[in-house]
Amino acid sequence: MQQVDGTFRPVPPFDFRKSLEFINQFRPAMGQHSMKAGVLTKALHHNGQVIIFRVHSTGTLEAPEMAYSLYSENVLDEPTHAAVRGSIARYLSLDDDLRPFYALAQADPAFWPIAQAQYGYHQVRFLTPFESVCWALLSQRNPMTASIAMKDRLMANYGNRLTMDGIEYAAFPDAAQLAQLNMDQMNAMIGNHWKTEWLRAAATAFAAVDEVWLREAPFGEVEAWLLKVSGIVAWSASFILLYGLGRMEKLPFDEKWLLEAVRRVYAQDGLTVKQVAQIALPYGEYQGYWAHYLRVVG
Repeated sequence: MQQVDGTFRPVPPFDFRKSLEFINQFRPAMGQHSMKAGVLTKALHHNGQVIIFRVHSTGTLEAPEMAYSLYSENVLDEPTHAAVRGSIARYLSLDDDLRPFYALAQADPAFWPIAQAQYGYHQVRFLTPFESVCWALLSQRNPMTASIAMKDRLMANYGNRLTMDGIEYAAFPDAAQLAQLNMDQMNAMIGNHWKTEWLRAAATAFAAVDEVWLREAPFGEVEAWLLKVSGIVAWSASFILLYGLGRMEKLPFDEKWLLEAVRRVYAQDGLTVKQVAQIALPYGEYQGYWAHYLRVVG
């Protein structure tokens, strides 16, 4: 097996232990990794190649450093190494600078204890934006257990697997792989006609779009593009932007869980959607982090 090693230097503060805690309780991606003695091992699919990565902390909260290793049965050339390295960094949001966010939180007495408790936690996203798209479509108006079962069947029908140290790791299929399936093939895995149509439409769209554009184009343009994809509605577009692309600029303030969390933390049972938006307003481009921290603490 081929191996390539390297290091990351996340933007401080960074606490990898909190990332691991989140990964361990994130139900949409359960069973897709292993974790031992602070080392995370997971697989991804890149250009027809299954690659296992291992990453662990070698630094401190205020001087963070991460060591990683990539493993593959194929040659790990420099373009592949660079692409996978970028995927891992985005997955763990290593380049997010939270210092301005914490400065804003200090001026918010109700929220500051939450920020202190989660100090150093960088958002853990879905490993790829397309995986977040599939989860948003599968989980839309669907019980968690049924959504997980659908996703598991989707992964089980692909050969995106690699075994290392006696453990088989499965990588979620990419858009190009799913776009090659016809409706009957996909529906045999999903068992739901409407979700099959939505997944097919999303796979076709995401196989053709530039992911860099999705991450860097103006928020409104990306949101509008997502809403043109069959099956993606306002809720799922917001979910993909936040948890797949790390776009923290705007929030769906009418989401039930967010309203409940803000009412609880700010001890105001009657808060309206408009009032919640006003509370979030000072956080500017960090509104997504404000909401994510609220979600993490339950």
